[in-house]
Amino acid sequence: MSIGAVLFDLDGTLVDTAPDLVAVLNQLLRETQRAPMPYAIARNEVSNGALGLLRLGFGLEREAPELPELRQRFLDAYMNHVCIKSRLFIEIKYLIRNMDELGTRWGIVTNKPQAMTDKLLAELGIAAHPGCVIGGDRLPERKPHPAPLQLAAAELGVAPEHCVYIGDAERDIAAGRAAGMATVAALYGYIRPADEPNQWGADALLRHPRELAAQLGSLARA
Repeated sequence: MSIGAVLFDLDGTLVDTAPDLVAVLNQLLRETQRAPMPYAIARNEVSNGALGLLRLGFGLEREAPELPELRQRFLDAYMNHVCIKSRLFIEIKYLIRNMDELGTRWGIVTNKPQAMTDKLLAELGIAAHPGCVIGGDRLPERKPHPAPLQLAAAELGVAPEHCVYIGDAERDIAAGRAAGMATVAALYGYIRPADEPNQWGADALLRHPRELAAQLGSLARA
């Protein structure tokens, strides 16, 4: 395929945000006299966002009435803690070099709210680099719906069939496929033990960020 653009999920794919997200969860747990969640367990729930972390930490069902208030408390705390220990999985200089070598543009499509996404990218010092940034509240639809990916392709001026989407959750691969894009599953991300990423239907599996150039090259030659 001819790759015109590469789109990345944010949490667990481009940026390791788990240290800050788990820290906020444990802050709320301590405030309510509950035991903190072990990092190794909570890390794998990060791709399911604040609600997933809260259900895990507080032992709540999906529709528990406490969740909306807890979620707002979580989001308020996270806005002040968005980039304490978060770090890029893929160094920005390395990423830009790879995109330049392929002659492609790149962007970010995430379910993370736009304000938090923008603040995180600014504090990481990379806000000026992506060609587009689509947060989870820019549209009524969120991944696994393809609309956010389609919007990203339109903003980059690249047809979806010439885009690659990289993510660490099954919803990422489903969204990419529904949008008509090639997809890559980031196995180094926040994947739970019960997950089976080799069954998600991705076109390629990325075991380590350093394999990015080779995987994109393989897709381009396919």
